[in-house]
Amino acid sequence: MNWFQLNLRKLMWFGLALMLPLLSLNMQRKAFESAWYDQPFHLLVGGVQNLFFMFSDGVRGTTAEYLNLLDIKAENARLKRENAELLTRLTQYDELTKENARLGGLLDFRGKTRMELVAAEVVSRDLLADHSTVRINKGTHHGLRAGQAVLTVDGVAGYIYRPENFSSLVLLVTDRYAVVDGIVSRSRARGIVEGKSPTMSTLRYVERFEDVKVGDMVVTSGLDNIFPKGLPIAVVESVDMPSSSVSLKVDLRPVVDPDKIEEVFVVLNAANEDLTGRYQVAALPPEAEPLAPAPATPNASEAR
Repeated sequence: MNWFQLNLRKLMWFGLALMLPLLSLNMQRKAFESAWYDQPFHLLVGGVQNLFFMFSDGVRGTTAEYLNLLDIKAENARLKRENAELLTRLTQYDELTKENARLGGLLDFRGKTRMELVAAEVVSRDLLADHSTVRINKGTHHGLRAGQAVLTVDGVAGYIYRPENFSSLVLLVTDRYAVVDGIVSRSRARGIVEGKSPTMSTLRYVERFEDVKVGDMVVTSGLDNIFPKGLPIAVVESVDMPSSSVSLKVDLRPVVDPDKIEEVFVVLNAANEDLTGRYQVAALPPEAEPLAPAPATPNASEAR
């Protein structure tokens, strides 16, 4: 019995010693191969892992796109601010360029004339529709007084209507109470320029037989020594010959736009300045024909 047990124990140990290498080889083989009953489990786990990966990848991509969108919005806002700043600078540059051009023209005009002038800026405009006036930033303290001529480098603007200590009210040539002695540059027909509307004037008291055409330039006569001679006032817009009047009906378009006056000169002393040859006379349209003189002198009833 002892011998059998002893031999059985030896046999068990001997068998165990033989099985260990086989078990090791079997475990190594199973590490690379799975059993059939493990396939569903592995498939389920792999599917869950793939779904989790896809979800996490989608969340990560969405988060990245959202962050990129936030960056794009911030960049867009920054570019808009920079664009607005550049546009503002460009507008300021254009305004400075225009102002320099205007001031250069004023200096050139002042340097070529013998007149005693005071430069002024328009600081306000009359809002009433019945009047065409502006206020300038010079007054009696600067030597201004009522009736003095106000002009620009383009022509007549108006004259001082009500001077104050440090500002003055200017009556523009389009105001219905404004009157300036004028003369047609081409034919030398004489008349009085009066205001008619915010944008138009009229040449009154022009005799019917005078030669006045559309496109003629009306300039100052210089007889009052307030305005220099030959300074443009307006261009003839239309000419009509009413049958019941001894005068022509002449509508004018001022050469100085009342709505665009910014800087002006006030004439303290015209010094008998003659500007007749300095300004170019407006060209006549080819279809404009001179008006025929009246066939007969109107009687007293027609004159009335």
